[in-house]
Amino acid sequence: MKKTGKEAVRQRKIHMVLIIILIIIFAAAAGGYYLIQQTKAVTPKDSEGSSAQSRTVPKENSDTVEYKGETYKYNDHLSNYLFLGIDTRNPVDTYETQEDAGQADAIFVVSMDRATEKLKVLFVPRDSMARIEVFNPSGKSLGETTDHINIQYAFGDGKQKSCELMKKAVSNLLGGLPIQGYCAMNMDGIAVVTDFVGGVQITVPDDSLEDVDPEFKKGAVVEITGENAEEFVRHRDIDRTQSALVRQERQKTYLSALVQKAQEKATEDAGFVTDLYDSIKSYTVTNMGNDIFAKLLAASGNGITDTETVPGEGTQGKNFDEYHVDEDGLSDLIISMFYEKI
Repeated sequence: MKKTGKEAVRQRKIHMVLIIILIIIFAAAAGGYYLIQQTKAVTPKDSEGSSAQSRTVPKENSDTVEYKGETYKYNDHLSNYLFLGIDTRNPVDTYETQEDAGQADAIFVVSMDRATEKLKVLFVPRDSMARIEVFNPSGKSLGETTDHINIQYAFGDGKQKSCELMKKAVSNLLGGLPIQGYCAMNMDGIAVVTDFVGGVQITVPDDSLEDVDPEFKKGAVVEITGENAEEFVRHRDIDRTQSALVRQERQKTYLSALVQKAQEKATEDAGFVTDLYDSIKSYTVTNMGNDIFAKLLAASGNGITDTETVPGEGTQGKNFDEYHVDEDGLSDLIISMFYEKI
């Protein structure tokens, strides 16, 4: 049966809203179990300038840049937004201090081209070693150090201050890339969304969870609910190096099932998408108004034209996994994603 014009528009809106919501959900799902003691072990260092400062990339206030013998100009049609997944619980309005803040264990930059109305997504690995600013518990800056970029969030208040710190750290890592807004969601949102769609059925893709829960044997068909969703999408063995990469396959499985179930629900109920967003609002922090989300939704309807990851190599550090950025590779990526040759 052919859809009417209104029905087609409604279906397109449903699809667009789900994409943006699921970007946020994925950010939260990708967060990992990381020891909070990591933040306590940071010792500020007055070291030489960050790699971002030495990287040959355009600066925010520069009209052009010379790079590898070519001249480039920043694409000023772009608006860039930071999406974060936070490893904390409870509504964000209960947060007050660094102890409440948690860590930004999943980091995405969603770039919208206002001219073409298309999106690009850049993933920043949570273990990326980068310049961050350290603060004491009273909020006094102790200077900068090089450490995991995800713990920058922990030196704020778990709300706007934490997001602003992450915005600065990510921008610096990306050579001064302008970032116009942010949206963060904590891990309680995972269970809320899973229960809201009525649970999802998945086929376990690997044996990485079998020792933790025999139910998750490779190949088993399991019902994922709010009760076991967090374990399935977030658990990783911190004693195994680069275990976050293993976990990604489970996250893909979960998200595929969640998208399908959410789309089914949205088709049945015109108010489902709005109600879904309302269900996670208490677990989110954002400075993006409804107009920004509306523009992202419209752009998402045209698809995501490019999905990239900051290039680098994962290694085993003294205490934790580390991801060391390939500076040359990142410079090339920044130029290709955010600049135009003139």
